[in-house]
Amino acid sequence: MTTPKTVASGQGASGVVYQLEISPSQDKLAKRAAEHLASQLDLVLAERDRAQLALAGGTTPAAAYRLLGREHIAWDRVDVLLGDERWVGPEDPASNARMLHETLLAQEPARKACFHPVPTERETPLASAEAFEQTLRQLCGGDPPVLDVILLGLGDDGHTASLFPGSAAAGVTDRAVTVGEGKGLERITLTAPVLSAARQVIILVSGAAKQEALKRLLDPGESPLRTPAKLVQPRLPVLVLADAAAAGQVAGA
Repeated sequence: MTTPKTVASGQGASGVVYQLEISPSQDKLAKRAAEHLASQLDLVLAERDRAQLALAGGTTPAAAYRLLGREHIAWDRVDVLLGDERWVGPEDPASNARMLHETLLAQEPARKACFHPVPTERETPLASAEAFEQTLRQLCGGDPPVLDVILLGLGDDGHTASLFPGSAAAGVTDRAVTVGEGKGLERITLTAPVLSAARQVIILVSGAAKQEALKRLLDPGESPLRTPAKLVQPRLPVLVLADAAAAGQVAGA
Protein backbone atom coordinates (compact mmCIF):
# COMPACT_ATOMS: atom_id res chain seq x y z
CA MET A 1 0.00 0.00 0.00
CA THR A 2 1.24 3.51 -0.78
CA THR A 3 1.73 6.11 1.91
CA PRO A 4 0.64 9.67 1.01
CA LYS A 5 2.50 12.54 2.64
CA THR A 6 2.19 16.26 1.91
CA VAL A 7 5.20 18.54 2.35
CA ALA A 8 5.09 22.32 1.91
CA SER A 9 8.14 23.92 0.31
CA GLY A 10 9.18 27.41 -0.77
CA GLN A 11 8.68 30.82 0.82
CA GLY A 12 5.60 33.01 1.02
CA ALA A 13 2.88 33.05 -1.59
CA SER A 14 5.22 31.68 -4.27
CA GLY A 15 5.94 28.50 -2.34
CA VAL A 16 5.47 25.13 -4.01
CA VAL A 17 3.45 22.37 -2.36
CA TYR A 18 4.70 18.83 -2.89
CA GLN A 19 2.40 15.87 -2.36
CA LEU A 20 4.71 12.94 -1.74
CA GLU A 21 3.40 9.43 -2.31
CA ILE A 22 5.72 6.56 -1.43
CA SER A 23 5.43 3.11 -3.01
CA PRO A 24 7.14 0.06 -1.44
CA SER A 25 8.87 -1.10 -4.63
CA GLN A 26 9.82 -0.08 -8.15
CA ASP A 27 7.06 -2.27 -9.60
CA LYS A 28 4.41 -0.67 -7.39
CA LEU A 29 5.82 2.77 -8.25
CA ALA A 30 5.47 2.09 -11.98
CA LYS A 31 1.88 0.95 -11.46
CA ARG A 32 0.97 4.06 -9.46
CA ALA A 33 2.60 6.34 -12.01
CA ALA A 34 0.64 4.73 -14.84
CA GLU A 35 -2.59 5.01 -12.84
CA HIS A 36 -2.04 8.68 -12.02
CA LEU A 37 -1.18 9.58 -15.61
CA ALA A 38 -4.19 7.72 -16.99
CA SER A 39 -6.47 9.36 -14.44
CA GLN A 40 -5.20 12.84 -15.27
CA LEU A 41 -5.63 12.26 -19.01
CA ASP A 42 -9.16 10.99 -18.49
CA LEU A 43 -10.02 14.15 -16.54
CA VAL A 44 -8.63 16.38 -19.27
CA LEU A 45 -10.39 14.50 -22.07
CA ALA A 46 -13.68 14.72 -20.21
CA GLU A 47 -13.44 18.51 -20.49
CA ARG A 48 -11.58 19.14 -23.75
CA ASP A 49 -11.21 17.62 -27.20
CA ARG A 50 -7.49 16.92 -26.85
CA ALA A 51 -4.90 16.48 -24.12
CA GLN A 52 -1.21 17.39 -24.28
CA LEU A 53 1.13 15.11 -22.32
CA ALA A 54 4.88 15.67 -21.92
CA LEU A 55 6.96 12.74 -20.70
CA ALA A 56 10.38 12.23 -19.15
CA GLY A 57 13.12 10.22 -20.77
CA GLY A 58 15.71 8.05 -19.10
CA THR A 59 15.36 4.56 -17.67
CA THR A 60 13.20 5.16 -14.57
CA PRO A 61 9.80 5.65 -16.30
CA ALA A 62 10.06 2.86 -18.89
CA ALA A 63 8.10 0.33 -16.82
CA ALA A 64 5.40 2.91 -16.12
CA TYR A 65 5.08 3.69 -19.83
CA ARG A 66 4.54 0.03 -20.71
CA LEU A 67 1.69 -0.11 -18.21
CA LEU A 68 0.27 3.25 -19.24
CA GLY A 69 0.17 2.14 -22.87
CA ARG A 70 -2.35 -0.56 -21.98
CA GLU A 71 -4.77 1.88 -20.32
CA HIS A 72 -8.00 2.24 -22.27
CA ILE A 73 -8.28 5.96 -22.72
CA ALA A 74 -8.95 7.97 -25.89
CA TRP A 75 -5.35 7.86 -27.10
CA ASP A 76 -6.29 9.19 -30.53
CA ARG A 77 -7.03 12.48 -28.75
CA VAL A 78 -3.71 12.64 -26.89
CA ASP A 79 -0.64 14.56 -28.10
CA VAL A 80 2.55 13.09 -26.63
CA LEU A 81 5.72 15.16 -26.36
CA LEU A 82 9.03 14.87 -24.55
CA GLY A 83 10.16 17.20 -21.78
CA ASP A 84 13.68 16.91 -23.14
CA GLU A 85 15.67 15.00 -25.70
CA ARG A 86 19.31 14.25 -26.33
CA TRP A 87 20.51 15.66 -29.67
CA VAL A 88 21.00 12.26 -31.25
CA GLY A 89 19.33 10.40 -34.08
CA PRO A 90 15.98 8.68 -33.46
CA GLU A 91 17.58 5.22 -33.64
CA ASP A 92 20.39 6.06 -31.22
CA PRO A 93 20.24 4.03 -27.97
CA ALA A 94 20.35 7.36 -26.07
CA SER A 95 17.24 8.68 -27.81
CA ASN A 96 14.25 9.31 -25.57
CA ALA A 97 12.00 9.07 -28.63
CA ARG A 98 13.31 5.57 -29.27
CA MET A 99 12.57 4.64 -25.65
CA LEU A 100 8.97 5.85 -26.02
CA HIS A 101 8.54 3.89 -29.25
CA GLU A 102 9.77 0.76 -27.45
CA THR A 103 7.54 1.22 -24.39
CA LEU A 104 4.42 3.42 -24.42
CA LEU A 105 3.93 3.54 -28.19
CA ALA A 106 4.56 -0.18 -28.62
CA GLN A 107 1.41 -0.99 -26.65
CA GLU A 108 -2.24 -1.16 -27.60
CA PRO A 109 -4.12 1.10 -27.47
CA ALA A 110 -1.49 3.84 -26.84
CA ARG A 111 0.00 3.40 -30.31
CA LYS A 112 -2.97 5.51 -31.47
CA ALA A 113 -1.53 8.57 -29.70
CA CYS A 114 -0.07 11.40 -31.78
CA PHE A 115 3.64 11.57 -30.92
CA HIS A 116 5.53 14.80 -31.64
CA PRO A 117 9.25 14.00 -31.27
CA VAL A 118 11.97 16.61 -31.03
CA PRO A 119 13.26 16.98 -34.62
CA THR A 120 16.87 16.12 -33.88
CA GLU A 121 17.64 15.65 -37.58
CA ARG A 122 17.93 19.46 -38.00
CA GLU A 123 21.35 20.91 -38.78
CA THR A 124 22.03 22.31 -35.30
CA PRO A 125 20.63 21.86 -31.77
CA LEU A 126 19.31 25.43 -31.93
CA ALA A 127 17.39 24.68 -35.12
CA SER A 128 15.91 21.59 -33.44
CA ALA A 129 14.92 23.66 -30.39
CA GLU A 130 13.27 26.33 -32.54
CA ALA A 131 11.31 23.74 -34.52
CA PHE A 132 10.16 21.96 -31.37
CA GLU A 133 9.06 25.26 -29.82
CA GLN A 134 6.98 25.95 -32.92
CA THR A 135 5.29 22.56 -32.56
CA LEU A 136 4.67 23.17 -28.87
CA ARG A 137 3.06 26.54 -29.51
CA GLN A 138 0.87 25.09 -32.26
CA LEU A 139 -0.43 22.42 -29.87
CA CYS A 140 -0.74 24.44 -26.67
CA GLY A 141 -2.31 27.78 -25.94
CA GLY A 142 -0.82 30.33 -23.59
CA ASP A 143 2.49 32.11 -23.26
CA PRO A 144 4.33 30.18 -22.00
CA PRO A 145 2.51 27.25 -23.60
CA VAL A 146 0.34 25.27 -21.17
CA LEU A 147 0.65 21.48 -21.20
CA ASP A 148 -2.04 19.44 -19.48
CA VAL A 149 0.22 16.89 -17.78
CA ILE A 150 3.99 16.71 -17.42
CA LEU A 151 5.89 13.76 -16.00
CA LEU A 152 9.41 14.69 -14.91
CA GLY A 153 12.32 12.76 -13.52
CA LEU A 154 14.81 13.81 -10.87
CA GLY A 155 18.53 13.27 -11.39
CA ASP A 156 20.84 12.42 -8.52
CA ASP A 157 22.38 15.87 -9.05
CA GLY A 158 18.99 17.57 -8.71
CA HIS A 159 18.35 18.19 -12.41
CA THR A 160 15.03 17.71 -14.13
CA ALA A 161 14.33 17.62 -17.88
CA SER A 162 17.72 18.90 -19.12
CA LEU A 163 18.00 21.72 -16.61
CA PHE A 164 21.31 20.83 -14.95
CA PRO A 165 22.96 22.61 -12.00
CA GLY A 166 25.09 25.50 -13.22
CA SER A 167 23.82 25.27 -16.80
CA ALA A 168 22.70 28.21 -18.89
CA ALA A 169 19.52 26.32 -19.82
CA ALA A 170 18.34 26.40 -16.22
CA GLY A 171 18.24 30.20 -16.34
CA VAL A 172 16.39 30.62 -19.63
CA THR A 173 13.04 32.36 -19.10
CA ASP A 174 12.36 34.04 -22.45
CA ARG A 175 11.98 30.85 -24.50
CA ALA A 176 9.72 27.82 -24.26
CA VAL A 177 12.43 25.47 -25.53
CA THR A 178 16.18 25.87 -25.28
CA VAL A 179 19.46 24.06 -25.90
CA GLY A 180 21.28 22.54 -22.95
CA GLU A 181 24.14 20.23 -22.22
CA GLY A 182 24.48 17.51 -19.63
CA LYS A 183 26.57 14.41 -19.10
CA GLY A 184 28.56 15.12 -22.26
CA LEU A 185 25.59 15.40 -24.63
CA GLU A 186 23.84 18.37 -26.21
CA ARG A 187 20.14 18.38 -25.40
CA ILE A 188 16.86 20.07 -26.26
CA THR A 189 14.70 20.91 -23.25
CA LEU A 190 11.54 22.64 -22.16
CA THR A 191 12.37 25.63 -19.99
CA ALA A 192 11.37 26.25 -16.39
CA PRO A 193 8.49 28.64 -17.29
CA VAL A 194 6.87 25.95 -19.47
CA LEU A 195 7.35 23.24 -16.86
CA SER A 196 5.80 25.57 -14.27
CA ALA A 197 2.83 26.47 -16.48
CA ALA A 198 1.58 22.87 -16.75
CA ARG A 199 -1.80 22.10 -15.26
CA GLN A 200 -0.43 19.00 -13.49
CA VAL A 201 3.21 18.19 -12.74
CA ILE A 202 4.26 14.72 -11.59
CA ILE A 203 7.83 13.92 -10.57
CA LEU A 204 8.93 10.28 -10.60
CA VAL A 205 11.83 9.29 -8.32
CA SER A 206 13.28 5.79 -7.93
CA GLY A 207 16.30 4.21 -6.29
CA ALA A 208 18.59 4.82 -3.34
CA ALA A 209 20.90 6.98 -5.47
CA LYS A 210 18.14 9.63 -5.53
CA GLN A 211 17.78 9.94 -1.75
CA GLU A 212 19.82 13.12 -1.40
CA ALA A 213 18.23 14.75 -4.45
CA LEU A 214 14.71 14.04 -3.18
CA LYS A 215 15.57 15.37 0.26
CA ARG A 216 16.88 18.58 -1.33
CA LEU A 217 13.80 18.91 -3.57
CA LEU A 218 11.50 18.85 -0.53
CA ASP A 219 13.69 21.20 1.54
CA PRO A 220 12.14 24.71 1.65
CA GLY A 221 15.59 26.23 2.09
CA GLU A 222 17.24 24.48 -0.85
CA SER A 223 18.53 26.68 -3.68
CA PRO A 224 17.30 26.09 -7.25
CA LEU A 225 20.86 26.88 -8.33
CA ARG A 226 21.99 23.59 -6.78
CA THR A 227 18.73 21.70 -7.39
CA PRO A 228 17.15 22.98 -10.63
CA ALA A 229 14.11 20.74 -10.15
CA LYS A 230 12.99 23.40 -7.67
CA LEU A 231 12.60 25.82 -10.59
CA VAL A 232 9.40 23.93 -11.46
CA GLN A 233 6.80 25.98 -9.60
CA PRO A 234 3.28 25.30 -10.84
CA ARG A 235 0.18 26.85 -9.34
CA LEU A 236 -1.21 23.49 -8.18
CA PRO A 237 0.65 21.01 -5.95
CA VAL A 238 3.38 18.89 -7.49
CA LEU A 239 2.73 15.16 -7.11
CA VAL A 240 5.99 13.39 -6.24
CA LEU A 241 5.88 9.63 -6.71
CA ALA A 242 8.82 7.86 -5.07
CA ASP A 243 9.73 4.34 -4.11
CA ALA A 244 10.83 3.48 -0.59
CA ALA A 245 14.49 3.36 -1.61
CA ALA A 246 14.44 6.94 -2.89
CA ALA A 247 12.52 8.19 0.14
CA GLY A 248 15.04 6.84 2.65
CA GLN A 249 16.09 10.29 3.90
CA VAL A 250 12.61 11.81 4.02
CA ALA A 251 11.38 12.38 7.55
CA GLY A 252 8.50 10.08 8.41
CA ALA A 253 8.91 7.94 5.30
